[in-house]
Order: sequence, then C-alpha cells, then structure tokens
Amino acid sequence: MTTDLLTLSGVHTHIGAYHILHGVDLRVPRGQLTLLLGRNGAGKTTTLRTIMGLWRASAGRITLAGRDIGALDTPRIAGLGVAYVPENMGIFADLSVKENMLLAARSAQRLAQIDGDRLQWIFKLFPAVEKFWNHPAGKLSGGQKQMLAVARAIVEPRDLLIVDEPSKGLAPAIINNMIEAFGQLKASGVTILLVEQNFNFARRLGDTVAVMDNGRVVHAGAMKDLAEDEQLQRSLLGLAL
Repeated sequence: MTTDLLTLSGVHTHIGAYHILHGVDLRVPRGQLTLLLGRNGAGKTTTLRTIMGLWRASAGRITLAGRDIGALDTPRIAGLGVAYVPENMGIFADLSVKENMLLAARSAQRLAQIDGDRLQWIFKLFPAVEKFWNHPAGKLSGGQKQMLAVARAIVEPRDLLIVDEPSKGLAPAIINNMIEAFGQLKASGVTILLVEQNFNFARRLGDTVAVMDNGRVVHAGAMKDLAEDEQLQRSLLGLAL
C-alpha cells in the first residue's frame, strides 16, 4: 500500500483580511507525481506557499512523513528534504548558472564539494545547465531559466519537490524536455507535487490529481480517470481538455 509523504487536513489560510483557503484536504503519495489543477484564483499557489511556511495556515494540519510541520518556518521545512520552485523561478539573474547552483547546494561552499555524480545526472536531465554553466542566469531563455530553477532544487537529494507551473510560457519542444526530466525524477524516487495548467503535461506525468475551486479541493483521484472523462473535465475545469 502506498503511504502518503505529505498530507493537508482542513487547512485554512488567511492573507490579511482575505480568507483564501477554506479547509483544504490533500494527499501526496510517496514516490508519485501529484497534480494540483484548477482555474486561476482557485488557491493552488496559496496551497504551495502554505505548505512551505511562506504563509501560515490559520487552521488545520500539515504533516510531512507523519510530522506536523504547520508551525515550522521555511528554512526548517526545506531542511526536512523539501524543495520549492515558485512560479517566478526565483533565480539570481546577475549570478552565473554555476553560482546559482552553488548557492542552492547548502552543504557545499565550493564547487568541488557538490556531488559530482549528481551534477552529471542533472546535466543529463537539463543539458542547458551545463551548456550555459558560466553564463549569467538572467541571459537565459524562459525555458532555460525554468530548467535551472528545477536543477537548483534537486542539486542535493530531496524527498519532496514542489513546483508551481513548470510549463508556463514554454515552447512545446521545451515542454516535452521538461516532461521527460520530471519522468526521470519520479523514476529516481522523488515525490513530486506540481501545480500545472497544461493538461497534456499533467496527463502524461500525473499519477494522482487534486482539483481546486474557491479555496477547496473539490476532486481527488487517479489522473488517468480524469484524463479519460471529458464530462468530469468540463464539470471541474470548465472545458474538455
């Protein structure tokens, strides 16, 4: 039986005067790729930021491997093996690709201290990271920046990778490369939680799916079942995909 690495139970989040999450229940099975889908404004990004402690849940419980992390700050959550790639990617534009990677490798003070085998594995996943190793990160294309953002997140082993809209604004060829890379990451044993708008991306990668609307999870199940049911797609997302 698959165990859940991450669970949210009845999670509410307020941002100032605004009540954004209204009792979110979410399960992220260990070793699988879980998609979080929904219309714009449904609460997907707020859910990710609440998991990471960037916004504090006002009620409910968030557990990672059975440990309640709801009261932990972001650095401590990251220290438990969680990596987060925000929608804006968060790269340091004035630093080189190499310097961005070194900053993300918290246990390394010099390039030589980064696990060489792991770095070569990352280069195979994202060849652009190696190709532009000494280039300023701000000069990369959108797809190359996204590859760098994910590469930084996995420069050290992670138990859980959380990524917000990895395919947003990318050309189809780059999206296919990203799908292949995430497939390899999943095969390596990394548990992944993705917010995604591209349904083809979601259908090809996802094991499980949760659909949000108005700050709640309104559907959860196998990605395969949602992909094969156009009526359910229309009901949940407003159109057949």
